[in-house]
Amino acid sequence: MLIPTIIMGLLAIILFLIGYYKGEGQHISGMKSALSMIVQILPLLVFAFIIAGMVQILLPKELLSKWIGTESGLRGIFIGTVAGGFVHGGPFVSLPIAAGLLRSGASVGTLVAFLTGWSLWAVSRLPMEVGILGWKFTLIRIASTFFFPPIAGLIAQTLFASAK
Repeated sequence: MLIPTIIMGLLAIILFLIGYYKGEGQHISGMKSALSMIVQILPLLVFAFIIAGMVQILLPKELLSKWIGTESGLRGIFIGTVAGGFVHGGPFVSLPIAAGLLRSGASVGTLVAFLTGWSLWAVSRLPMEVGILGWKFTLIRIASTFFFPPIAGLIAQTLFASAK
């Protein structure tokens, strides 16, 4: 985490300095925009990290290993797929949960299926999608992407197992 943090810090400083040297107040506008995003997103991040931490502590490793660990096989991949499809929220919610599950013993295949299900299925997004794009398009999209989360999980599980 140190290298990505350093890279992001350097990028932020460079962009701030570019805004400052333009002399038109872009650096102030950029910082105001950043503060606004922090106020909106920080509570969600805090709660997501609490959930991720509590998952690591409260769920017994034996239970996780049985249901979503490497030994869970296809069952774990399908659980990850469905759970990912039902997780509500953006990456600020799903990624900390995935990280917590990974640290608790979930298999790579399960987590790939979880994140793929979250991005492709997104059940919470369906009402808006139907409202904007219509039933026909939504059903075509669901039918087109339905099998990808478990397939992605199987591929990840296979690649990870062969890399050991």
